[in-house]
Amino acid sequence: MAVTAILGNQTDNFALLKFKESISNDPYKTLESWNTSIRVCKWKGVECSTMHERVTELNLEGYQLHGTLSPYVGNLTFLINLNLRNNSFFREIPPELGQLLQLQQLRLDQNLFSGNTPPSIGNSQKLQYLDLSQNMLSGSIPLEIFNLFSLSSSLNLSHNSLSGSLPSEVGMLKNIDMLDVSENNLSGDIPRAIGECVSLEYLLLQGNSFNGTIPSSLASLKGEVPTHGVFGNVTQVDVFENNKLCGGISQLHLPPCPIKGRKHSKHHKFRLIAVIVSVISFLLILSFIITIYLMRKRNKKRSFDSPTIDQLATVSYQDLHRGTDGFSTRNLIGSGSFGSVYRGNLLLEDNVVAVKVMNLQKKGAHKSFIVECNALKNIRHRNLVKILTCCSSIDYKGQEFKALVFDYMKNGSLEQWLHPDILNSEHPTTLNLGQRLNIIIDVASVLHYLHEECEQLVLHCDLKPSNVLLDEDMVAHVSDFGIARLISAIGGTSHKNTSTIGIKGTVGYAPPEYGVGSEVSRCGDMYSFGILVLEMLTGRRPTDELFEDGQNLHNFVVNSFPDDLIKILDPHLVPRDAEVAIQDGNSENLIPSVTECLVSLFRIGLICSMESLKERMNIVDVTRELSIIRKTFLAGETN
Repeated sequence: MAVTAILGNQTDNFALLKFKESISNDPYKTLESWNTSIRVCKWKGVECSTMHERVTELNLEGYQLHGTLSPYVGNLTFLINLNLRNNSFFREIPPELGQLLQLQQLRLDQNLFSGNTPPSIGNSQKLQYLDLSQNMLSGSIPLEIFNLFSLSSSLNLSHNSLSGSLPSEVGMLKNIDMLDVSENNLSGDIPRAIGECVSLEYLLLQGNSFNGTIPSSLASLKGEVPTHGVFGNVTQVDVFENNKLCGGISQLHLPPCPIKGRKHSKHHKFRLIAVIVSVISFLLILSFIITIYLMRKRNKKRSFDSPTIDQLATVSYQDLHRGTDGFSTRNLIGSGSFGSVYRGNLLLEDNVVAVKVMNLQKKGAHKSFIVECNALKNIRHRNLVKILTCCSSIDYKGQEFKALVFDYMKNGSLEQWLHPDILNSEHPTTLNLGQRLNIIIDVASVLHYLHEECEQLVLHCDLKPSNVLLDEDMVAHVSDFGIARLISAIGGTSHKNTSTIGIKGTVGYAPPEYGVGSEVSRCGDMYSFGILVLEMLTGRRPTDELFEDGQNLHNFVVNSFPDDLIKILDPHLVPRDAEVAIQDGNSENLIPSVTECLVSLFRIGLICSMESLKERMNIVDVTRELSIIRKTFLAGETN
């Protein structure tokens, strides 16, 4: 099977070692720490993200490194800042830099780079600062650079040997503060479109061969004109149509600049009165606006507090307190990010329920309550935990109290079944392959419903074993929508995130792109699903102590896929008569349909948990393949 090739990718460690190989002279021994005995995040000049330990910054400024820039630097796909300024890098800038889609700062100035500027830099659509100055670059400026709408700080291409014209596309840089193309071989007219750079504060064009007139679109300069240097010669200065300029030499006939502090006392007194009246008026208006805002917020809060109570029977704090024996620890069945869950009994209905009590002292708990109510009030699926009602009241201590009431799941969470160390005595200790396959299909069915069938796209954002609950028939139900995102769709495109909780999942289950600030997405849920599948098949959490020094659950499985899966398989997953085969590392005694099922499930888990968003499976393909796997598995059991 060619899955191994699909899944293979270069690690940050490998990319940086290739970078080191391209350095021919390191006078300060800067890269001496770059070796396999030291974790990559401890290497000099390297910074990593805390959640996923991916390289986000490479800063080797001023170390006098001599060599070429390895194309493997393009594999550092989480890189945000690349600073190699003031070294002796030579030859061409590798086009692989265009693979750094998260890059925000690129500084390659004061080196010996030659050849053309790679157009692929235009792929880095988050780039804010680009400095390629003081090199030996030639050729024209690639138009792709002017498609970097994110450039908001500086574009510096000065002191090179760039030729051709300054293209009119420069006007697309609406947010740029500084544009420096000085000391090159540029020629032709200065484009009129440069006046469309509305945020531009510094424009340096000297040292080129521009001709023609300065475009009238630049006639919006303001401030004081100097009197020294070239500005002292009226024949060399033209300020036509720049009506906001002042000062300068007398021959320019500009109005004098206002002198601060020299005002007639009468005018000063009048202005002071006007300021006082304005301030008082502003404060009155502000007070009125704040009052209206608070009133609306209070009304909105009331309407959000119990979005489903108008559809369901209400429940009081007293009923919940009585039904859980005063929220006794004996009835505590779990705890999460924003609250604790108790087993309870609603006396009026005489049924067992799960009561999730929000910890309102924790930041985000109130919003989590609102989000979960909104997420669950309009969605219905057999594999979703059903919300019965919610309570918003005052407890016996006079404190605000909020709780959600759900159907009680008799067989607890999937986490309790996968990891017997947290299992209570009420449950058996194993889940066989058939049960795990059914649970995987149940969870996939929920994601298909949330991603493809709901009128409003719902992203769960925190899929993990503790949020998958099992009823008395071992049917899986997905729970905990406290950090879910509801996305409004127009024309089939998700465009608005209606939940603003900053948390984006749980360490190990959250996709790596969330760790560098990417928006939540369907692909993020699919990553969590992939990790969940791998955990169910191996019995290992993604945070297992086995995974150190850049290792993770995904790579752990890749190393054994597809021929040595028997070595990493959870022994409880197959019938007892196959346990000996697992212990011996021999899969020959396994039923062929079981082997085929396992390989297919591992394949889905691996592809869904790929680092690259584009390579992950979507839920439509996953559910289609799971249906085939179940048919194959059931056919094998009947033979």
